[in-house]
Amino acid sequence: MTDRARVVVSVTASVDGRVTLGRDRLLLSEEAGSIWRSIWPTGADAASAARTALLEELYAPTAILEGSGTFVTPDAGPLDLPPADHVELYEDYLPAVPPNHRKWFTIVDSRGRVHWDMKGGDGTDLLLLVARTTPASHLSYLRRETIPYLVAGEDRVDLSLALQRMRDVLGVTCVISEAGGGLNGALLRADLIDELHLVLLPTAIGGASVPSIFDGSELLPDTLPTALHLLSTNTTPDGVLSLRYEVIR
Repeated sequence: MTDRARVVVSVTASVDGRVTLGRDRLLLSEEAGSIWRSIWPTGADAASAARTALLEELYAPTAILEGSGTFVTPDAGPLDLPPADHVELYEDYLPAVPPNHRKWFTIVDSRGRVHWDMKGGDGTDLLLLVARTTPASHLSYLRRETIPYLVAGEDRVDLSLALQRMRDVLGVTCVISEAGGGLNGALLRADLIDELHLVLLPTAIGGASVPSIFDGSELLPDTLPTALHLLSTNTTPDGVLSLRYEVIR
């Protein structure tokens, strides 16, 4: 039995494992988003909906996980904010959640790079995971905006600690990572993934530096790849492939 939240990586990718069109081409942008949507066959929407329904049935997840790289390009630095220097800022900030709260939309952002115009809606509320190196000015900004955050880690967000704290403090028992390759790669290297749910589109993108399902650091010479056990497969008439794996430990 683990003392952390269960982690399921849920990703839609091209058949060659790419999760976007280029390193600096955010899918939230109009240009890249339009092209990405154009490669989705009709079956992809049905496969994605079926995956969501299955995860809800199996685990009733109460947190979605994303990295800051979903919202800003790799060269983006911390927000330019008024200085702040208060020790109490490095304590968890958890204001009361709305009565209709159902799920956390959780973002890993230890560098304080993302400006938030939205805080949630329809029962889903924003939650930040930060570290003790996160600029105090950013933590002050989050408090001014009444955006909850958990402090987990020293130099950067410690993902294992964050998952433990999400369970202990917020009662989160299952987290669905819909993140990009950087965060998913960090979860993989830290041996924190329990299941992998893939929807593969019948499209090839290519490109050596294009983000993939799992990026990040390479395997160390004395480290073995993560073994998976196939649980189920499904295909649609227009070539979309759904795969569900569990991690073998």
